[in-house]
Amino acid sequence: MNHDLGEFLRTRRARVRPDDVGLPGGGRRRVPGLRREELALLAGVSVDYYMRLEQGRTPAVSDAVLDAVARVLRLDDTERAHLRNLVRPARPRKAVPQRVRPGLRRLLDLMEDVPALVLGRRTDLLAWNALAGALGGYEGFAPTMLNSARHVFLDPAARRFYRDWPTVAADTVAVLRLDAGQHPDDARLAALVGELSVKDETFRTLWAQHAVLEKTHGTKLMRHDVVGDLDLDYEVLLFPGEPDLQLVVYTAEEDSPTEERLRLLASWSASVDV
Repeated sequence: MNHDLGEFLRTRRARVRPDDVGLPGGGRRRVPGLRREELALLAGVSVDYYMRLEQGRTPAVSDAVLDAVARVLRLDDTERAHLRNLVRPARPRKAVPQRVRPGLRRLLDLMEDVPALVLGRRTDLLAWNALAGALGGYEGFAPTMLNSARHVFLDPAARRFYRDWPTVAADTVAVLRLDAGQHPDDARLAALVGELSVKDETFRTLWAQHAVLEKTHGTKLMRHDVVGDLDLDYEVLLFPGEPDLQLVVYTAEEDSPTEERLRLLASWSASVDV
C-alpha cells in the first residue's frame, strides 16, 4: 500500500502544470507536473513531511493536510476518498462469498423490458435477467469469465462487443483501483490484478496510471451479433446494508433505434428459449 500511495501521488503531481497553480512554468524539468517542493509549499507543509507522506511514513497525517494536498492536486471526490483509503488502510475483513438474495433475483426477473445485472466485488458478475443474458451472452461464459475485468481484457470477443473498448477498458481498471484502495488485503483481487497484468499489456499500462473511478451512470456502445449496434445508457444503484453489490440497469432513449433493437433482442431471446 505504501508503494500504491507514492505512485498515486506521483501520477497526480505529474498531471498538474505549474502555471495551473500560479507557479512559473519555465526552465527544464526532469519530470512533468509539480515537483515535491512545489506541492509542499502550496499545501503548507515541509518538504520532508510531504516526502514522508509519499513514502507512507505518516500514519497520523491530519485531515487538514490531506485536504490541502488534494486541493493542490485538484483531486475530485473519488480521488480524495481513494487518497484517504491509501493513507489509512481499512482493517482486514474476513472474506465471505457474495450472494444475491432471492428477492433481488426476483426483482431482476420482473424487469423484463430492460437489461439488468448485479455486480459484486472485483467486478464479479453475480446475477442477470433474461434480457441482460441475451445482450451479453453470459449463459455461454466459462465461470472464470463471469468477471467484467477478465471478460474485457482476456476475451477477444469483448473488443468487438464494446464499440468504445478503450473507454470501457480504462474505466474497468479505474474501478478495480478504487476497489483495491478500499480492500487493501484482498488476496483474490491481488490475484486478479496479477493475472491481468501478466496476460494483457494494455491492462498493465492502465494499472500504472493509478486512475480511480466510481461508476454511477453513463453510456455503453455495444455491438450485438443479432440486432446490431446499441447505444445504451446505464444507471448504477446501490443497496443499503450491502455496499459491495451494484444493480446495473441499461435503458434506451425513447423511440430510438436502440429501443427498437432491444425489443427485437427480447423477441429473439424468447424464440431461442422456446
